[in-house]
Amino acid sequence: MSETRPEKAADPSGPLGFPVFRALWIATIVSNVGTWMHDVGAGWLMTSLSPSPLLVALVQTATTLPMFLLALPAGALADIVDRRKMLMAAQLLGLLAAALLAIVTLLDLVTPEVLLAGTFVLGIAAALSAPVFQAIVPELVDKQALPDAIALNSLGVNISRAIGPALGGVIVALAGTPAVFALNALSVVAVLVVLFTWKRPQTAGTLPPEHFFGALKAGYRYTRHSPAMRLVLVRAVGFFLFGSALWAMLPLIARHGLRLDAAGYGALLGCMGGGAVVGAILLKRLRRTIPANAISVGATLLFALSTLALALAANAWIAGSVIFAAGLAWIGMLTSLNVAAQMASPGWVKARALAVYLLAFQGAMTGGSILWGSLAAGTSVPAALVVAAVGQAAALILAFRWRLPRDSATDLAPSNHWAEPVVSVQPADDRGPVLIEIEYRVEPARLAEFVSALRRFCSVRQRDGAIRWDVWEDVAEPGRVVESFVVESWVEHQRQHARVTRADQLDQETLHDFHLGDRPPVVRHLLRPL
Repeated sequence: MSETRPEKAADPSGPLGFPVFRALWIATIVSNVGTWMHDVGAGWLMTSLSPSPLLVALVQTATTLPMFLLALPAGALADIVDRRKMLMAAQLLGLLAAALLAIVTLLDLVTPEVLLAGTFVLGIAAALSAPVFQAIVPELVDKQALPDAIALNSLGVNISRAIGPALGGVIVALAGTPAVFALNALSVVAVLVVLFTWKRPQTAGTLPPEHFFGALKAGYRYTRHSPAMRLVLVRAVGFFLFGSALWAMLPLIARHGLRLDAAGYGALLGCMGGGAVVGAILLKRLRRTIPANAISVGATLLFALSTLALALAANAWIAGSVIFAAGLAWIGMLTSLNVAAQMASPGWVKARALAVYLLAFQGAMTGGSILWGSLAAGTSVPAALVVAAVGQAAALILAFRWRLPRDSATDLAPSNHWAEPVVSVQPADDRGPVLIEIEYRVEPARLAEFVSALRRFCSVRQRDGAIRWDVWEDVAEPGRVVESFVVESWVEHQRQHARVTRADQLDQETLHDFHLGDRPPVVRHLLRPL
């Protein structure tokens, strides 16, 4: 699915100058306030229903597990269907789930199982929405404003984190958990109104839409063969697996360690949001002078120290200060990873690539929550936090092997520079497989250098659709090299033409510099006979 051109900004200095982005950003803050209120209510309610650290940690698991299970299917759908309609359907599901949970809790029919089930359905709605919300950002702002738009989205999440938990804690204390769940349902309406009024331009494609399972395979193939996406995934798992401990253990620290009520627990989460808001404001200035990788190293160290300090916190004031610092670190790492994931994914696969990133993020949070809950049940909550903090610091070694790039790293806009295949009769879309051969003539003395460069280009072929890739040297004619790759069908090869980027074009020009003669390399397309 192609990205649509955003409306021209009223204020070109920032993403809030784009009207639809601004309206959706504000509406999402309102919705996220409701989500954070639900998280406070659900976590606090579970501590009343069961004293088990594992069950309390499973509230976090019920929130994140749907993202792990559904992020990639949701991303595939978002790249082949109307993203606006998909968002509206997901938001309606969330509204219904929150309303039903409010009614069940009001009637005093809630049990640990019912609470986990309701939270799980809300997680499904979030899983269906998250890849789409991330993927539509380039449709709403221009490329220059994209990094700031991503940071602004993170700021919006953390503004709501600063408001929602504290407000949720007060409402739980004054009106009970059902009121929090009901207000969460009501908060979704703001997003639905913006989506309903958004006149999203339709882009007519020349190729037929991808099938669902084919789109799934293409998304997996892209992330597997894209070095930039693999880097983001490794760094995300390394951070969030250990970072999940603080989130999973915080309700128990608040209730049993610090003896706080619901309002106090909400205030703690509000400190996290406040720290994140301050961090997001500072981050825009820091990104101009400090590389993203250095920011990620500092953020990881600060979050590890915060996790360790929380395990040793003697009172609520110290815990609040520690959580504020954790918020600073969280937004620094989250924004760095989000920007890197956006910059590593072109428009045709953006929702799927970002879904895989979210899958790694939420999978690490889900697995980590179970791990730290089980460890705390067998030892103690402070012990689990200490182990997580040490693991977080040790995982910093990843930052030296897999370094996050700068924001302006690669141009992934379509280049459309491949010539159309020469055919006598246009093949049917489903004909295949297709064998493509490219014949190069290279100076024999430079052959090893050329083959090395060609092997590096292999990931581009595989990332965009090749299911097999090879390189051959003619033993009878030194310097004659044939690159070959196989694509599943004729239409998939046509999509390959549409997927090649300007960055790929530059790499391909480097390859062609090795080619001898005035004519370009000879390209052949071969189909298996019917």
